[in-house]
Amino acid sequence: MRRRDFITLLGGTAATWPLAAEAQQASKTPTIGVLWHAGSEEEEGVYPAALRQGLKDFGYIEGQNIKLEERFPGEIPERFYSLAAELVALKVDILVPINRLDALAAQHATSTIPIVFVYVSDPVGSKLVASLAHPGGNITGLSNFAADLTAKRVEDLKTIVPNVSRVALLVNPDDKESALRYVEEGQAAAKKLNLFLRPIELRTPRGLAPAFGNMRDDHIDGVVVTQDGLFYSTRKDIADLALANRLPTIVYSRETVLAGALASYGPNNYEIFRRAGYYIDKILKGTKPADLPVEQPTKFEFIINRKTAKQLGITLSQTVLVAADEVIE
Repeated sequence: MRRRDFITLLGGTAATWPLAAEAQQASKTPTIGVLWHAGSEEEEGVYPAALRQGLKDFGYIEGQNIKLEERFPGEIPERFYSLAAELVALKVDILVPINRLDALAAQHATSTIPIVFVYVSDPVGSKLVASLAHPGGNITGLSNFAADLTAKRVEDLKTIVPNVSRVALLVNPDDKESALRYVEEGQAAAKKLNLFLRPIELRTPRGLAPAFGNMRDDHIDGVVVTQDGLFYSTRKDIADLALANRLPTIVYSRETVLAGALASYGPNNYEIFRRAGYYIDKILKGTKPADLPVEQPTKFEFIINRKTAKQLGITLSQTVLVAADEVIE
């Protein structure tokens, strides 16, 4: 059930602009190249629908006045680059990479086609943009502010499960820069809370089951999952393994809590993907990416799965329940 209404991520739903869409149709149908991170639309969950809704907010309907060319690299790093090059060769009007590795591949593939990234934690540190306010070049988009939230997830796990003492932090070393930041944030928070924190590196889904088994052998009693496409596409496996090994787990997406994880803390990811429609519309109307500031979320959700808590034998305090934006029964 909803604990309180969630305020829209970036100031409300955009109005529909049918005239803009009609103008595009009158000339040519624009093509948007979307570089996802998972292996299929099904693995991406609700996010393809969110992106399409964001386009619809501005009057763009796939198959009528806009075309989507979508590619799914399946979390294979080299495919990010080959598929980005493939989309550039198609001469798409705008390239939309989803996460940091996608965005770096898109940046490598073109310096002229406008790029709108959707889910990058540190676009300045990644050298995708010069600054958030003035991106420069052909790239702009939306940040999910991910690394800075790792410490908050460690704190929330301790609040939910006060007796937790040994915590695992799941990171994907293929995204080296982000992984290092996540570990730094997590270790700093753990030190303040007198927790032992062990980074666990995973590159493929095959490593998930052995990793969770090793956690129990190492007396780990809590898990924090960092923001990464690998951990989103395997969200059901993570939730199931955490429950099977009786490990309370806090993640970054509502979708993973719906799959059975104990809790999440982060921005409303659906709204981030929906907001991409605003950027696409602006660029199709002639605005340069350099003139569109990178946006960051300002509202965050704390979500609890009460059913999972019961299965783990965790009694949720009134403080935790009151703080939650949503409690899933």
